[in-house]
Amino acid sequence: MDDEAKASITTITKLHHRRTGGPTTAAAAASVSPLSPSPRNLADITDEASENDSEFLGDKETESFNFDGSFEFTELKRFDSPPVEVKQLDELPEQWRRSKLAWLCKELPAHRSGTFIRVLNAQRKWIRQDDCTFVAVHCMRIRENEAAFRVYKWMMQQHWFRFDFALATKLADYMGKERKHSKCREIFDDIINQGLIPNESTFHILIVAYLSSSASNCLDEACSVYNRMIHLGSYKPRLSLHNSLFRALVSKTGISCKHHLKQAEFIFHNLTSCGLKIHNDIYGGLIWLHSYQDVIDKERIASLRAEMKSKGIEESAEVMVSVLRVCAKEGDVEEAERTWTKILSSKTKPPAQAFVYLMEVYSRIEKPMKSLEVFHDMQERSLLNVVAYYKIIEILCKAQETEHAESLMAELIESGMKPLTRSFIDLMNMYAKLNFHDKVGSTFVRCLEKCSPNQTFYCIYLDSLVKTNNLDRAEEIFNQMHDDEAIGVNAKSCNTILRGYLTSGHYIKAQKISTFMREKKYEIESSLLEKLDYVVRLNQEEAKKSATLKLSKEQREILIGLLLGGLTVKLDEEKKSYSIHFVFREDSKIHYFLKRHIYNQFHEWLACKFLDDIPFRFTTISHSYFKFYADQFSPQGQRVIPKLIHRWLTPRVLAYWYMYGGYRTSSGDILLKLKFSKEDVVRIAKTFKSNSLNCRVKRKGTAFWMGLLGNDAMEFWKVVEPFVLGYLKEHLEAGFESSDGLTSRTKNINFGFFARQKSVIWKEDP
Repeated sequence: MDDEAKASITTITKLHHRRTGGPTTAAAAASVSPLSPSPRNLADITDEASENDSEFLGDKETESFNFDGSFEFTELKRFDSPPVEVKQLDELPEQWRRSKLAWLCKELPAHRSGTFIRVLNAQRKWIRQDDCTFVAVHCMRIRENEAAFRVYKWMMQQHWFRFDFALATKLADYMGKERKHSKCREIFDDIINQGLIPNESTFHILIVAYLSSSASNCLDEACSVYNRMIHLGSYKPRLSLHNSLFRALVSKTGISCKHHLKQAEFIFHNLTSCGLKIHNDIYGGLIWLHSYQDVIDKERIASLRAEMKSKGIEESAEVMVSVLRVCAKEGDVEEAERTWTKILSSKTKPPAQAFVYLMEVYSRIEKPMKSLEVFHDMQERSLLNVVAYYKIIEILCKAQETEHAESLMAELIESGMKPLTRSFIDLMNMYAKLNFHDKVGSTFVRCLEKCSPNQTFYCIYLDSLVKTNNLDRAEEIFNQMHDDEAIGVNAKSCNTILRGYLTSGHYIKAQKISTFMREKKYEIESSLLEKLDYVVRLNQEEAKKSATLKLSKEQREILIGLLLGGLTVKLDEEKKSYSIHFVFREDSKIHYFLKRHIYNQFHEWLACKFLDDIPFRFTTISHSYFKFYADQFSPQGQRVIPKLIHRWLTPRVLAYWYMYGGYRTSSGDILLKLKFSKEDVVRIAKTFKSNSLNCRVKRKGTAFWMGLLGNDAMEFWKVVEPFVLGYLKEHLEAGFESSDGLTSRTKNINFGFFARQKSVIWKEDP
């Protein structure tokens, strides 16, 4: 080796650290965006966009399984990986090649992504596979794994590239150990696509990386990799990996983890078939999951309990609570009382949820006073919580024990526990059944004072007003529901006000509301249809005509905006047709309100109807009408941006894209999320720029974020603001309030962006 090459290679690490401040500093430098107008760059903003709205909580059940402290976690112990064959510098005959490789090893880790690729592109005339492998291995040796990953991805694009299983395995393992699950999965998929089976270490480390992430889909991905590890690789995972994955499946609240039962049973089967030690909490967790199912498998629960008993495992508090939960669903009072006796005789403090399930058991056999005794026992033990109040008030209202229900409701309000909506609704339903309509009204007023607007208690009050012929007030409430997007109207409320108009002889108003219902595709009750026959002159032909489905111009624009934000079109193989799959994030305040609006907009297209509790996922019927959108946005199953998208970006399309797939940062900037190819994203960005709106693009994981910063965000907001839902404007408005009361960044701005789009005519009609 010549002296120059030796000097270069021996000082690579020292010079690299001197330039960057250490390996971690180089990695940080590589992520700095030159597009940022301030130290707070677009990468920071996209990180903020991925945070959960943790403060937004409903009144749903929040029980979770408590694992024993001895439950084993996954440890990243050493695995046997295939060695990477790489030549040393002194084995290379050419002096110039040794010098260039030494220079690359020193230079590349200090550069950002753009410069990094440009440096590599400049070496295309001479660099080959062995050279790139040497650089990648060197980067991994000095813990510059991001640089090694970039070299690897650049290699794959070259015509001389030959897949190197050992290099891919080593790099995937390093990425996974740094908890960079997306990059680890990328290399994992590369190995699979080559027709090879990843090493056991790669499976193991990728699962652990997924489990360490808080992203919503990572648990499902971890389960998928675990299943492939067993079925595809025929590997036998270590005990700690089985336990960690099982713990992740059961660690969420009971209702949210009920769908993981099949996967949990598969893990239990693998533990048993491999002869591994089964921890006590594995049994308890399985029983816990079974107790949350809609259809209880009592035989399976009994067999698990019998197996625990045969092994001398004492039933924990969680197991006994699970048994009580089953008894509450089945009304099995004998088993419930036996279990309750065991709980009281144990040395531990009775869990609060056990009292709640025992109350439910007695309610099932119509003994509400026994439920009240259990509640008072809970009160004496100082274990009361809002869920206990919910349950006892629900039971007493169902039994029409008005005095006790009212007394406990007063206690709940005085205690300061929240939310109160659920118990107010129970009270209003009880008063409505007893025809105490004055109390329905007074409870409605109190509910408005204490709670946020809710469609359910508005519907109860509306029905009460119609029954008492207070039609003026009923009409006022109905109009309030219609005008307030946070409440909204549904088929039930429309039928209620229609019944009031028909009963009172307001036939013109009845005809108007029935026309409105036909436009919204709301089903009119059969008894009302008979009365409407001579008023609105409905006939079978008109009913068939109203049932003919066709998207309105507004629905088409909404659909385009949602598709840009990440909505998917699915193929129904049997019907050879397509459906729209609406998915909303459960941890987002904006999506919580947006889902009802979208449900109301597309309710006539939906496969299932929901009255009150609209789920976060719902699907339209399969219809040939959606083929156009599948051809435009996902031909051959690949996400693409239509070529004519520049003609479709109306203000309403942009508004729904922003509401569904966008985010406003704390500094008032706007981000728009795109899960398309780089070429598609660039085309959208050019469309924005052609309309005098600058945007900055940043890739994060599998998605791109288009950032509209400062004045550009304000211009964009001015365009979309008329079409943003009223109750979401305060969460999405660009800019922030300044001390003089004016919105920052709005002065001296000409809001001309997309002005001509308002006159654009929609030219597609499937």
